[in-house]
Amino acid sequence: MEHVDVIIVGAGLSGIGAACHLKRECPGRSFTILEARDAIGGTWDLFRYPGVRSDSDMHTLGYDFKPWTDAKAIADGPAILEYVRETARENGLMQRIRYGHRVRSARWDSDEARWTVTVDRVGHGRVEIVGNFLYLCSGYYDYEGGHTPGFDGQENFGGEIVHPQFWPETLDHAGKRVVIIGSGATAMTLAPAMAETGARVTMVQRSPTYVISRPDMDKVANSLRKWLPDRLAYAITRWKNVALQGMFYRQTRVRPAKVRSQLLGLVRRHLGPDYDVATHFTPRYDPWDQRLCLIPNADLFRAIKSGALEVVTDQIDRFTEHGIKLASGRELPADVVVTATGLKLAVMGGVTFTVDGKRVNFPDTTVYKGMMYSDVPNLVQTFGYINASWTLRADLTARYVCRLLNRMAERGVRQCTPRLREEDREMPRRPWIDDFSSGYMQRSMHLFPRQGDRHPWRHAQDYAVDKKLTRAPIEDGVLVLDNRTGARQARQRVA
Repeated sequence: MEHVDVIIVGAGLSGIGAACHLKRECPGRSFTILEARDAIGGTWDLFRYPGVRSDSDMHTLGYDFKPWTDAKAIADGPAILEYVRETARENGLMQRIRYGHRVRSARWDSDEARWTVTVDRVGHGRVEIVGNFLYLCSGYYDYEGGHTPGFDGQENFGGEIVHPQFWPETLDHAGKRVVIIGSGATAMTLAPAMAETGARVTMVQRSPTYVISRPDMDKVANSLRKWLPDRLAYAITRWKNVALQGMFYRQTRVRPAKVRSQLLGLVRRHLGPDYDVATHFTPRYDPWDQRLCLIPNADLFRAIKSGALEVVTDQIDRFTEHGIKLASGRELPADVVVTATGLKLAVMGGVTFTVDGKRVNFPDTTVYKGMMYSDVPNLVQTFGYINASWTLRADLTARYVCRLLNRMAERGVRQCTPRLREEDREMPRRPWIDDFSSGYMQRSMHLFPRQGDRHPWRHAQDYAVDKKLTRAPIEDGVLVLDNRTGARQARQRVA
């Protein structure tokens, strides 16, 4: 049976970043990267729908060690995918990735201080791989299926129904009547992109989403690169954007009415006084109670003003043979219907975990520093921000993992486990994400680990807080480093 020091699960943005940090900061550790799909890139290889792009700037979505040097800060999917591939090539990781390796289960043995993962290999059956440390970088949603609510009459529709997660390469939408169901980031990206190619697009939403337009190029970043080395220009821009994003988010928490007024004012400025902003762009919730949608270069607004795109706020009654009938009685003719209705979350990458023969029920665990779980040894999961760029958190987590592994080596211990202290056991538990009302989160929160009401048991979703937590001393009285006697030896003592 093969053995490595660290098993990284996932070869997307997080997994490649984790491997780069590990290779640089823990050069003596062996590792492998297990990727369920047949390609590198994760999200940025999976999604192929028209216009796919980031809704975060690449100076914060990019790695802290690899400057983003393209002129466009809001990048499209292919550019981000190439950035991930380039990072892997530059760091000699391509040969470390095992494609078609889907992790199904992981069992921890305290006597051996190791994880044994069971892997389905596409076309080659199952195999087991052993590692001392398990590092999940597989994201948080289900690659095998998106969220698609059932609609009456779908079977009668004579056109094509498409989910963005499984976009057919052969779909030709030019000149066709397209109805997009949804109002999230995917719908906001698809609608102007399809309208630009000549489709007649209608975006149907049950309720509006906050949107904000900004240029896809960062003038400050592009100016700095003319005068400074790439790394320094990148670091300054990254600091600037983190500070501005954090300040804006804090304003939404303490002055939501003011931010709401500002956001809606910007929409009115783009669409003009005659457009019904109150109906189509005024949400029922406060800003950042759900994720804001970024509109680069006002492309959505330009499509609306040109007449190529119509936004309709209504309930869907049913599908018909020729399109969609709304609750208001209006029928929208369609050749193609795109169900941009959201994602399904995958808890812990869909992997089943056992510790010393006992299955782990993650809702019973408490998150430690946003990355580990109470009483689960040698396991870290990368979970990025919902209110900022994912990679900001991924980089912090990776650097912490390297510090942790190096400290374990210094101490000569094989196991690290967050354990609730006596005073922590009665603290109130809260949902994994407790101030975010998006449907894709709320549908699955009961399946996720819980958080406490104090650090290090809080899941802060705050870069400044997490930066301090991940740089604090490893041994904090909560994370236990030891060579603990396992279940087998404990049973022998009882006997």
